[in-house]
Amino acid sequence: MSQTFDRLLALEGAFNVRDLGGYATRTAGTTRWRSVLRGDGLHRLSEGDIDTLLKTGVTTVIDLRNAEETAAEENPFRSHPAVRFHNTSLFHGLAPIDIAASSEDVPFDMAMRYRDALDTCREAVSAVLRAIADAPDGIVLYHCSAGKDRTGIISAILLSLADVDDDAIIGDYALTATISGPLIGRLREKALERGTAPALVERFLACEPQTMRATLDHIRRTYGGAADYLTGLGLTPADLAALRRRLL
Repeated sequence: MSQTFDRLLALEGAFNVRDLGGYATRTAGTTRWRSVLRGDGLHRLSEGDIDTLLKTGVTTVIDLRNAEETAAEENPFRSHPAVRFHNTSLFHGLAPIDIAASSEDVPFDMAMRYRDALDTCREAVSAVLRAIADAPDGIVLYHCSAGKDRTGIISAILLSLADVDDDAIIGDYALTATISGPLIGRLREKALERGTAPALVERFLACEPQTMRATLDHIRRTYGGAADYLTGLGLTPADLAALRRRLL
């Protein structure tokens, strides 16, 4: 099937807002365009950017950042009358990178961090997926700071639920490394200015395919797959059906 829309939305104040549509599923279908968007921080959006997103059809915004991040960089949609807004702090230990220890000797494994987050942040993951399932008509946009870690894991769960194969999910995850140069550079500069060790900064910012492959393997091996994982979080068959309708 040919690509109907551009995957990456051209915005002045964000670099990694992109569509989950157009991915082939194992049932010979494709995921829906302009239904679910994933993104990086929205605090730098211009008025024109906000207007673009609203005209594109965004009606729900889910901010995955923690209280420190949202206080420092306020979400422009928090009180917007045209948008249903949620703020669910997801995987607090993953961000921001400048809260990490400054020693280069600190062991760090992003795949292990993702696995731990899936296992221990179940209430937050459940809240995010329920918000997507319950969203009104229009586009759901969920985001964190870089659009890589917290956003990446939610995207992997959704695409897995839609029966997209692992290689395509991994490819979607890895896109951050190829399209977000200015964003990654800004995050690197901020972390270094605050004293985070350079080697640790690079480990946090890396977007390596094997990280997502290990995460998908963990969901399948430990829980039996995305649907079983979400059922274990308390999502109902109706919730799963609503998520699939939004994705397919």
